[in-house]
Amino acid sequence: MTPDIPLPREADPCGPAPRHRTVGVRVGAGKGAVMVGGGAPVVVQSMTNTDTADIDATVRQCAALARAGSEIIRITVDREEAAAAVPHIRDRLVKMGVISPLVGDFHYNGHTLLANHPACAEALDKYRINPGNVGFGGKKDRQFSAIVEQAAKHGKAVRIGANWGSLDQELLTALMNANAQSEKPLDAGAVTREAMARSAIWSAKRAEEIGLPQNRIILSAKVSAVQGLVTVYQMLAARCDYALHLGLTEAGMGSKGIVASAAAMGVLLQQGIGDTIRVSLTPEPGGDRTVEVTVAQELLQTMGFRTFVPLVAACPGCGRTTSTVFQELARDIQNHIRDEMPGWKTRYPGVEALNVAVMGCIVNGPGESKHADIGISLPGTGETPAAPVFIDGKKALTLRGPAIADEFKALVAGYIEKRFGAGAAR
Repeated sequence: MTPDIPLPREADPCGPAPRHRTVGVRVGAGKGAVMVGGGAPVVVQSMTNTDTADIDATVRQCAALARAGSEIIRITVDREEAAAAVPHIRDRLVKMGVISPLVGDFHYNGHTLLANHPACAEALDKYRINPGNVGFGGKKDRQFSAIVEQAAKHGKAVRIGANWGSLDQELLTALMNANAQSEKPLDAGAVTREAMARSAIWSAKRAEEIGLPQNRIILSAKVSAVQGLVTVYQMLAARCDYALHLGLTEAGMGSKGIVASAAAMGVLLQQGIGDTIRVSLTPEPGGDRTVEVTVAQELLQTMGFRTFVPLVAACPGCGRTTSTVFQELARDIQNHIRDEMPGWKTRYPGVEALNVAVMGCIVNGPGESKHADIGISLPGTGETPAAPVFIDGKKALTLRGPAIADEFKALVAGYIEKRFGAGAAR
């Protein structure tokens, strides 16, 4: 399966690419189907961290991820018990009204599990395979072919995902040897990125030869370093037109993982590279898995590529804002909006475009509030205890007294009903 090995090269010159790859991939069927690439909006996805054989736990987490906005959900399929559980998970989710496409994450033994569990092969909407560990030696092409044939048989999409930590060692060794004989050898990192790009693209071409059409293939090449990720995806975007799954692998915990993921993917998204994204955050022990969905949505929304929830602008606070009222109100409004969005999307079409401002003093408060659909400028330190409220750019009223926060929440609810409710003019 490994073609002739010319000398390695670093990334091709690559300016801004089209916003999406021109070839789109339909993942799923019916109302739950999602288009990746082909002009579609960038899709948010996530992955469970439950034992897939634990049907109850996996169903709960899939449902939570879907409610949070994960448009595609990936689950681990690593052994017989997990494969046997997949159709039951799918059935339970459908009964709950959760129709997000399910992706099976296969490593090492996917060819065996798919063959032994046809109900699993049918229940999944996409298979994820890693060309670095789908098989070794003489078994590699045979086992890779077996998975692709299952996908073609069942009409499923496939993500071919090369990974820095599990790269095809045969290919990497061949490229390293060729590089060592070059008059101007590249550093090891450049050769590894080259191996990743080639592994993904060559595997995709092989999948097409087996019978999987291009419009069922998605590629990824994940690394854990920001600059490395930018470079390898620029290489992929310059060399092929497959839909691209974007994500910084092993991004880490907390702010480190969020910042690293946003930095890497923000650069690529701005260049038009990436059709579906996952923010791979390590949760705190017992932490909420849906945080990575929220971060992915906020990344796309703050960059102007998607709109998921109403935005709440709030000032950072300074010596003029020693009161915590505006901080508490901004938090409460943002949390209330996220909690209510699943229902609001049904009752209030277009509500995700709402902009709310909660400001803390007279310096920028009135101006920022005027720019929002509805905003409030709370009194800062030493200011008159009055809070002007602006609606659609005009001062509507002034709130005073101890119930300012509750009164403003009620105004926001009333504004949503009036603008986006059933009786609103469209």
